[in-house]
Amino acid sequence: MAFDKETILILDFGSQYLQLIARRVRELGVYSRVVSYSISAEELNRFSPCGIILSGGPSSVYCESGRDCDPAIFELGVPVLGICYGMQVMTQFFGGEVTAASNREYGRVSIELTDIGKSSAFFADTPSIQNVWMSHGDHVTKIPSEFDLLAGSFGSPVCAIQHRSKPLFGLQFHPEVAHTDNGMNMFKNFIHVICGCRYDWTMRNFADAAVERFRNEIGNGEVICGLSGGVDSAVVAAILSRAVGSQLKCILVDNGLLRKGEADAVVNMFRSHFDVELVVIDAADGFLGRLAGVVEPQEKRRRIGHYFIEIFADAAKNFNNAKFLAQGTIYPDIIESGSSLDPNSDKPAATIKLHHNVGGLPAELDFKLVEPLRELFKDEVRQLGIELGLPVEFVWRHPFPGPGLAVRCLGEVTREKLNKLREADAIVIDEITKAGLYNNISQAFAVLLPVKSVGVMGDGRTYDDAVAIRCVKTDDFMTADWSELPDYLLRKMSTRIINEISGINRVVYDISSKPPATIEWE
Repeated sequence: MAFDKETILILDFGSQYLQLIARRVRELGVYSRVVSYSISAEELNRFSPCGIILSGGPSSVYCESGRDCDPAIFELGVPVLGICYGMQVMTQFFGGEVTAASNREYGRVSIELTDIGKSSAFFADTPSIQNVWMSHGDHVTKIPSEFDLLAGSFGSPVCAIQHRSKPLFGLQFHPEVAHTDNGMNMFKNFIHVICGCRYDWTMRNFADAAVERFRNEIGNGEVICGLSGGVDSAVVAAILSRAVGSQLKCILVDNGLLRKGEADAVVNMFRSHFDVELVVIDAADGFLGRLAGVVEPQEKRRRIGHYFIEIFADAAKNFNNAKFLAQGTIYPDIIESGSSLDPNSDKPAATIKLHHNVGGLPAELDFKLVEPLRELFKDEVRQLGIELGLPVEFVWRHPFPGPGLAVRCLGEVTREKLNKLREADAIVIDEITKAGLYNNISQAFAVLLPVKSVGVMGDGRTYDDAVAIRCVKTDDFMTADWSELPDYLLRKMSTRIINEISGINRVVYDISSKPPATIEWE
């Protein structure tokens, strides 16, 4: 984003906690950006970073498969924090030793600060004995001669180190994980005290910069924005409406995969808050036709994404100067799709699930992609929505996936199954809202399972469909835990679903966390 802000760069060595590091920095009011571990010191220095963080990673620094950063990074005079693998990279470069640990450490561990550690700015306002989160199979067995020991544990005598004359710090544990009791204090000390960063990463600053950027980028062209019913696309529309006004053309595609009453709700909200053109396209038959016989989740997402593009391409013919296509892609979409904020990264993350809005546009389409939210987490998108004047009740609606109910209707998607699912989903939302729990739950929905089970109704045998209820709580949608709903509420939802929807005789509650599960079932 093209506005003047202080930046902490995070070098990605493949850590499972990468996105948590980025979030922790932003939570402290400082912009963070993820780049490849292979970035050169010269290229890195063009960002004028206030600080650098080396992430953890799955490799071993002493193996051929180990990944190294440009050693000149340590000579830039910029504070560097190495976390886990990042600490080991730093240790090896400065002449220390890293070996496989005889006893691995995973989970909560107690560490004790040395006398030097107690006086270090990095550990200011933290106790001398504290709990941290470990996740490593290698450890430092020899500290580089230019470094001091700051902390150790029973299993890892070297848990934290600090260079004597340079602002270089290494941690064997993970301060970004919530189970590290004083992790945020450590980040605060590193970012605001050692790096000297201000608190200038705010959604107001982001909004002003985004509006200016896209006003310049779009110029006199027209931009098409697809509304999905979720907060991401609505916030994109709000940014672009402020940036280019009537040059924005919004399209709501009723794909037959929306929640009950979704299309009407979006149209009413949008037309009451924006003075731009909105076109509603009924494409339910086309989407259902393309999904006929498809059961594989990734293929569902691919077909839905491709057909959306076809529809937008056709719609663009009605706009003489349409050159841009806007999407509500956010950072978690990129992470789960195995992509990166850094287009030059040669270390993509594992593909968890394909997001239909990640990966660019087909070459034959004469559109330039516009993704204002690509660098934001979900909570930042919501904050941005409030900043842009969207109604609170809409901004805090539960997320809805781009592929819609297709990824909550397991197996083949049919109109009959969607009707059952839509009614079940409406009951779930209705009951948690009546119970006053809607705002305490991050996401709630029903899933129609591809199994039938035996039941009994009216003294007769049934063999009908099963529905799963999924309610989760999360701060960032990268990790999540299931919501512990009251028994009476679960009982009421189950009773209503079975009694009010013909063809369903069993309801189950999903108590899986993320990870190992994802929030959506497909």
